[in-house]
Amino acid sequence: MTERGYRFTGAVAIVLDGHTEPGDGAELIVRDGVVQESARGDEVEIDATGCVITPGLVNAHHHLLQSAFRTLPGTRSVPMAVWLPTMAAAYARVGVDAELAGAAASAGVAEGLLAGVTTVADHHLTWPVGGDGLAIATATIDAAAELGGRLVFVRGSARDDPQDAAAGADAIAAAFLGGEPSGGVTRDGMLQVAVGPAGVHSDAPETFALMAEVAARYGLRRRTQANEQVDVAIALEKYGRRPLDLLEEWGWLADDVTIAHLCDVTADEIARVAAHGVTATHAPGCDVPMGWGVAPVADLADAGVTVGLGTSGGGSNDAGHLLADARLAMQVSGLVGPTLAARTVIAMATSGSAAGLGRPELGHLRPGAAADLCLWDVSGVADAGVADPVAGLLWASPGRRPRDVYVAGREVVRGGTLVTTEARAVGTRLRNLLAARGA
Repeated sequence: MTERGYRFTGAVAIVLDGHTEPGDGAELIVRDGVVQESARGDEVEIDATGCVITPGLVNAHHHLLQSAFRTLPGTRSVPMAVWLPTMAAAYARVGVDAELAGAAASAGVAEGLLAGVTTVADHHLTWPVGGDGLAIATATIDAAAELGGRLVFVRGSARDDPQDAAAGADAIAAAFLGGEPSGGVTRDGMLQVAVGPAGVHSDAPETFALMAEVAARYGLRRRTQANEQVDVAIALEKYGRRPLDLLEEWGWLADDVTIAHLCDVTADEIARVAAHGVTATHAPGCDVPMGWGVAPVADLADAGVTVGLGTSGGGSNDAGHLLADARLAMQVSGLVGPTLAARTVIAMATSGSAAGLGRPELGHLRPGAAADLCLWDVSGVADAGVADPVAGLLWASPGRRPRDVYVAGREVVRGGTLVTTEARAVGTRLRNLLAARGA
């Protein structure tokens, strides 16, 4: 997106890919939107003194529309069987269309950028019958583009007609990918299209089959959700089988599939997920406060499953602050297995999430990587006395936000402030729209 070169100097530490380099003498060179092995000599020097530099965070599971539906009465710490219809009623009351989708996505992407999230995967599940699905997708995609963030738009389905869901996914892929197989990623790498039924609790075998056909046609990644409360209960009631049994039968345990949540999984199920090359997304900021469980991340990783990190949506998490959820993931991991190290969780939030998206250029800062990066100032009082500044990113200063954020070598946050737009205006737009609709 830019040909300007940068040379970041003086950093306390540079996190390359879950490992660090000492700050003494270490530099990070960025040019043409890519991390370079060496400087050319004409780069602009950026003083990173007192900062830890990390790859941009990759939020592998979000529902951006829910940024318009946070802290709704009746949605806090309730069973999922209660939460789902309560959220559905709110969607119907406010009305889901392109205008709302765009405003909510702007708020969610802006919030993420300010928290260091340079890529967000939006699993969009709400498609009004008779509504203009392509317009909803376009509004979401345009919102991310205007703010300068990378977006993975997942055309989801939740009790939609299978044929309509597949046709909608095909239309989005054709519109934004040129109608040709592309791996789902646009040439500039700023947009990726994927498909994903909500789960076996809501979508029929036909939906999974038809969505898989669209994915095969365009080379798209597939994503779904499994083994939270309602998912297991409904699968047992409706099919007499557990969700992962069904996904395996329906061809949705494969190396192009990522499954979010996986709170209630057996040792045998973990082994099967690993054997099929499935990747996973942990979403503790949703599952823990709602009481829906804790994914056994250490067990999944030990079995060979690559685990990423996501926030899930505002209807259950209320925030898109992935670093805060990384801290939570670290803190609660000991409840279901060995405690995860801070660096392990930071890797989940970067390279782990990127691997689940099939994006080897994201989530690390080795030469050749996309120049998505964050500068975290660790020189303040909240970090005083911290022996390990990288581990301190999670252990110290809850709610930490980056000083500067770059996406594809383009500065999008400077000094904690959005460069691409005025954040207050983004929030005001959504508030005014909700007020006008009586929300």
